[in-house]
Amino acid sequence: MNIHRVKNAVVLLCLLCLTAPVAVFADASIHGVRMWNAPDHTRLVFDVSKQVQHRLFSLHNPDRLVIDFEKSDLKAKLKSDQFRNRHISSLRYAPQPNGKLRVVLDLKQAVRPRSFMLRPSGQYGHRLVIDLYDRNGAAKAVQSVKKSQNMQGARDVVIAIDAGHGGEDPGARGKKLKSKEKVITLQIARRLKKLIDAEPGMHAVLTRKGDYYVGLRKRMKIARREHADFFVSIHADAFRNRKARGASVFVLSNRGASSEAARWLAAKENAADMVGGVSLDDKDDVLASVLLDLAQTGTLAASMRAARTVHREMGKIGRLHGNKVQNAGFMVLKSPDIPSMLVETGFISNPQEERKLASASYQTKIAKAVFKGIKEYFHNEPPLGTRLALQKQKKAGKQSVAKYVIRRGDTLSAIAQRHRVSIADLRSENRISNDRIRVGQVLKIPST
Repeated sequence: MNIHRVKNAVVLLCLLCLTAPVAVFADASIHGVRMWNAPDHTRLVFDVSKQVQHRLFSLHNPDRLVIDFEKSDLKAKLKSDQFRNRHISSLRYAPQPNGKLRVVLDLKQAVRPRSFMLRPSGQYGHRLVIDLYDRNGAAKAVQSVKKSQNMQGARDVVIAIDAGHGGEDPGARGKKLKSKEKVITLQIARRLKKLIDAEPGMHAVLTRKGDYYVGLRKRMKIARREHADFFVSIHADAFRNRKARGASVFVLSNRGASSEAARWLAAKENAADMVGGVSLDDKDDVLASVLLDLAQTGTLAASMRAARTVHREMGKIGRLHGNKVQNAGFMVLKSPDIPSMLVETGFISNPQEERKLASASYQTKIAKAVFKGIKEYFHNEPPLGTRLALQKQKKAGKQSVAKYVIRRGDTLSAIAQRHRVSIADLRSENRISNDRIRVGQVLKIPST
């Protein structure tokens, strides 16, 4: 072959490479973008063909967030007005040299951005998640505890209701009606909240109020922030066998409690938190471990008592999957001093149960069953200082001192936490010098 022809061919190939469109360099493709609005942040989700390298940086005057994708191209057309909310005024994008894609978010306010990749899961492939938080921290917590109190300053019992999944996490999906667990759980949670709010002396808060995702530990933090007396998480089950059916009620397993105790003792962010009314940050490791164990023991026992009443009520409206309350290590049940349970309302993978779960009438039945169980528990064991406790004392003809009969699994620390009194006052009222108590023993609960 003539050497000049070879040189000409090489030059031509180089020119073709230089003049080729940006897509030639593309290594990943972006197929779409979705936006989710949460109370404390905005989430943008980019559907990508594979894991993609990217870089975030902020610009000011005016405020903008720039997202540079390495060797990527955009397969979908994005409309700017689809991405307007309290953080974003518009979205722009354009290819850049070397195969990059630049996305610019025009902002209404400065934000704290966070990004991370998600691997394929369920119906979704690879995703890049961009979260935009307010620059001055999370949005102010809404004070949800009722302001209306009686003349004695008594408070309402607060129930935290957790609708499972949400936003980018749809949960299980029905085969027949294509129902999404995240939708059904939120609908049931809202119905349950209405029932609780209508009950004198009780009030409910939701861990999520719309179709957005809340991290599992954040759900626990919301319950703690709202000073919840109880936490109930609503879910819908699924199984590969479409004949599986029935509702279930779960509380935390001992193994799950042990692993959570180890995390609390090791994690610095928990050091200043109050557990069972006691701060752990000024305690040595041994004492902190003992206090945490006492709190967890009482919490697990209270969780089981409440779960049994709910399990019984659920059995009245439909079939149960198991004849007793079950134990599992679900993350949302791991609060060491807030009694918690998780209700699997039925199998969305079962066509018959999916149809029931999607109906408003059956959702109301579920909400009423859970409500009746929780109501029964708190009318029997109302925390001291609540309107329910005062009503119970008045009904029994008691004045300033309530009485409590020790049950199996109770601890002095847990009893003090449940009735919102100090361990020292509890000991003093009952003239005991240590933490030893026995089943059947009657304790006097000092008034607050």
